[in-house]
Amino acid sequence: MTDAKKLFVKTYGCQMNVYDSDRMAEALGGAGYVTTELLDEADMVLLNTCHIREKASEKLYSDLGRLRALKAAKPGLKVGVAGCVAQAEGAEILRRSPVVDLVVGPQAYHRLPEMVKAGGRQVDTDFPVEDKFSSLPDRKVSRGPTAFLTVQEGCDKFCAFCVVPYTRGAEVSRPAARILDEARGLAAQGVREITLLGQNVNAYHGEGPHGVWGLARLLRALAEIDGLERLRYTTSHPNDMEDDLIAAHGDLPQLMPYLHLPVQSGSDRILKAMNRKHTAETYLRLIDRVRAARPDILLSSDFIAGFPGETDADFRATLDLIRTVGFGQAYSFKYSPRPGTPAAEKTPVAAEVADARLQELQALLTAQQRAVQDAMIGRDVTVLYEKPGRMPGQMIGKSDHLHAVHVGDPQGRIGQLVRVRVLASSSNSLAGGKLSENP
Repeated sequence: MTDAKKLFVKTYGCQMNVYDSDRMAEALGGAGYVTTELLDEADMVLLNTCHIREKASEKLYSDLGRLRALKAAKPGLKVGVAGCVAQAEGAEILRRSPVVDLVVGPQAYHRLPEMVKAGGRQVDTDFPVEDKFSSLPDRKVSRGPTAFLTVQEGCDKFCAFCVVPYTRGAEVSRPAARILDEARGLAAQGVREITLLGQNVNAYHGEGPHGVWGLARLLRALAEIDGLERLRYTTSHPNDMEDDLIAAHGDLPQLMPYLHLPVQSGSDRILKAMNRKHTAETYLRLIDRVRAARPDILLSSDFIAGFPGETDADFRATLDLIRTVGFGQAYSFKYSPRPGTPAAEKTPVAAEVADARLQELQALLTAQQRAVQDAMIGRDVTVLYEKPGRMPGQMIGKSDHLHAVHVGDPQGRIGQLVRVRVLASSSNSLAGGKLSENP
């Protein structure tokens, strides 16, 4: 198709944005666009933004500024801004950046082809009544053996630091039948591992046969799909870890032994200020129940250092919780205010104090991660090959516990599941030797 127009997509932030970018590209395929990795040859540039990280808006406008020269050289170039920053700022983006033609929120991106066809400068940040997923084309051939699949969007928790309820809206779950159809299509294309996505994925309650399904029921149905060897889900809230979901971790071989369960703080006083609606003790008891169901599970979490009002005692409580749990992986950030959130109106912790706390927090988490990885040496793990490594004859894939593993295997192929003995551990990955194929 020599007359196809070229679409360049830049994705910021979370896994859900990666999924959304793929779906937007597929939708725009119906308008005559094919994707390109080369910015200079693009007929349309789409920036899919994330509002979670610090200075998200500034990063967007910086990138838009760099597009001025390209648009001047190619007057027909279309520039679109999608995602959570688009939802939060809407028409302000058009006002501040003349290079932008289209602004579309995460609940309206199925309308992109119509917006492109209509021409002119447009904004669509509505929360439409129709299900956007039913308006999108079928998934195209996957780019590899793993895939993301969005099952739930939005959040009703209203944590004091978070913009998600304002940019993604209220919690909405997709019907189970549509999720299963999409998963079967992915499996038929060679996908062997699916990660279910949601801002609060374990709050999933979608329409299913004979009533509403929770996430555990959905996982059990997905586990019955031929060719689908691995299941994961992210991101979860402690208050939505129901008994049947915990049980699924022990019952389903396809459900990988990895759980990302953000706690944010170990101080009950700060958790209350964050509006988390759980305590350190209830979190710890929940971890005990999860480990009882799946003793080898690797736990991951999120932490905020320097939340407004955090004292030294509050921070020490967070360190105590980390030592008690023992995390194999974690994400930690210094608190930064998000406009429009309740916490943004509070007096911040001094920057130098927050910086010092973050460094201490990260040092402890890094030590725990290394200890978990070092303990894997000599153990046998299953690895799904995802891409060739940098070294000749090397393959890279993920273990059951989501560790990146480098394997010497000259005959290795993308999509293979192999049994590997771990031989070494580095800062963020493992190395091993192949034992057998298709374990």
